[in-house]
Amino acid sequence: MLKRIPVILTVAILALLLPTLGFTDSYKKEYKMSVVVGPKLPWGEGATHFADLVRERTDGRINIKVYTSSSLMAGKQTNEFLLHRQGVADFCFASTINWSTTIKPLNLFNLPFFFPDYAALDAITQGEVGAELEGMLHKKGVSVLAWGENGFREITNSKHAITKPEDMEGMKIRVVGTPIFIDTMKALGANPVNMNWGDAQVAFQQGVVDGQENPVVAIEIPVKIWQFHQYATIWRYVIDPLMLTVNNKVMASFTPEDQETIRQAAIEAAEKQRGIVRKGLIAPDLSALETLRSNGMEVTELDAATRNQFRAKTAAVYEKWTEVIGEDLVVKAEAAIKAAE
Repeated sequence: MLKRIPVILTVAILALLLPTLGFTDSYKKEYKMSVVVGPKLPWGEGATHFADLVRERTDGRINIKVYTSSSLMAGKQTNEFLLHRQGVADFCFASTINWSTTIKPLNLFNLPFFFPDYAALDAITQGEVGAELEGMLHKKGVSVLAWGENGFREITNSKHAITKPEDMEGMKIRVVGTPIFIDTMKALGANPVNMNWGDAQVAFQQGVVDGQENPVVAIEIPVKIWQFHQYATIWRYVIDPLMLTVNNKVMASFTPEDQETIRQAAIEAAEKQRGIVRKGLIAPDLSALETLRSNGMEVTELDAATRNQFRAKTAAVYEKWTEVIGEDLVVKAEAAIKAAE
């Protein structure tokens, strides 16, 4: 009887393992992950960190290759969600801005001067409103694994300091092509110009375009914006959260254990990426702003009262886009932000 125990145990173990082994046999050799920026920016680094964690923790069963610089969508960033839903991209580390042209409620994050600080953003992404947005995306074929961040979008220019709404009058500002950004700049009296970043840098050098808006740590410092602009204004006019996502059908193809590994890797990678983007931008550590100053830039930090002047100037944009986003969702978000104060 004792001699039969190892045999019985072996059979039992094999019986337990066979379903899993058969399941993993159907895994792809490579899973594609889309990122619209280059690999050296914090956003791209966050995607690579996630892919590395998943590969290590699944012993190579799930191999995710990160396709940077919009290479999976021939450079057209606003097509990313559709390609992700279709399965062209298995995973994404995506900006809510790029997806907001298709998923209108994501324009919540584009409402001008809506989020006063990072606590307000966390109250949304980690609370009821974030869960509601995640539910909307899930119904459309995509699951949010974790929330990362590209940061508050600040404005720089080569003309003069921006300290009040009137300073924007007539200024040519490079913006992303999302309609609400164009509406906001027009409401402030500026002339929005939509162009890719490569063309924008040439336009800055030639003096054809006066300024641009982007996150400090995520974009402005890495590209050395002081090469083009002398003035920076920290106005936190919109926030750019990132979503680490997976196609629903792809997620369902993994074992429950691997699904949990993927979720935990996403949470860990996104948390680390958020920390990098926020570093030097939250008092008492404002070293990122000192980096701009040490490179010759004049940095203006708007207080709450001045931000409210800009918000009043863009009230029509707020009202128009609240209808597009959904009034109920905006009201819930306003309540969550107030509670986070």
